[in-house]
Amino acid sequence: MNSESWTSRLSRERVVVAPSLLAADFANLESEIRKLEAGGAQVLHIDVMDGRLVPNISFGVPVVSAIRKVTTLKLDVHLMIVEPERYVEAFRAAGADSLSIHIEAVPDPTELLGKIRDLGAAPGLVLDCGTPISAILPYVELADILLTMSVPAGFGGQAFHAEVLDSIRTLRRLARPDALIEIDGGIDVETIGAAAVAGVNMFVSGTSVFRASNYGDQMTILKKAAFDALANNGERLDASFDTRNR
Repeated sequence: MNSESWTSRLSRERVVVAPSLLAADFANLESEIRKLEAGGAQVLHIDVMDGRLVPNISFGVPVVSAIRKVTTLKLDVHLMIVEPERYVEAFRAAGADSLSIHIEAVPDPTELLGKIRDLGAAPGLVLDCGTPISAILPYVELADILLTMSVPAGFGGQAFHAEVLDSIRTLRRLARPDALIEIDGGIDVETIGAAAVAGVNMFVSGTSVFRASNYGDQMTILKKAAFDALANNGERLDASFDTRNR
């Protein structure tokens, strides 16, 4: 019998905060990761940008490899790049646990999502803010992670675009029950509740976490805001769900 995938396990937790290292102190990245580990983080979100698909440049394969050497946390690698098929093997070898590709870069991602799965990583599919959801609907069952950008991809610290919540509700309805529905952009204590109610269960948060004096406390605050919104919406939560990061 196959063991349960890590994405399926996390999807059952209902609220997972994935700190985005794009907002970390790059000069002290190992120290930042240690603080996140101590605070209970389970997943680190890593944005890879090439300056072509999005107007910015960030981490590459060597940085992912360096991060892998200092942590056992799951590495959720978001490839904001053109021609991702050229690089998935290298990022997987560097230690990526998931590899998410943009529908804007690969209009038919069927083959590449299969390749990512064959490499042993969780395949993810990303919808940028402003792209019609119809672009990814034919492929939702092929992905373990469905990531919706709630800001235009490329820069951290942007304001949340609430109109993406309609797309998330559609994804939650059509995706596999064990898929992680992920959101990235403008997630803080004011926005996480609405995203949770819409169907998100993994929340990428950058500046909201890293601007706090205590990362663990801030992740707990974010999780509590999400659970409170779910409870207020009438969702019955299993007793094992709580605001602590496990």
